[in-house]
Amino acid sequence: MAKFNFKKGDTVEIIAGDDKGTKATVLAVMPKANKVIVEGCKVAKKATKPTKENTKGGFVSKEMPIDASNVRKVEA
Repeated sequence: MAKFNFKKGDTVEIIAGDDKGTKATVLAVMPKANKVIVEGCKVAKKATKPTKENTKGGFVSKEMPIDASNVRKVEA
């Protein structure tokens, strides 16, 4: 397995997909899955059921993982 080159807080540029060209910071890394979660990129709306904390339920925007091959580290 190759060395994983990203850390939380790194500045990266998206080089493939709908958010191509976007520069943002890494929120989380998943080296075993070879994925990263980037702030504000690949945002999906998830439905939530009503709970004690959130009595109304509804939709929540959430960043989804991106494959590490689709991002490039940018010198900040």
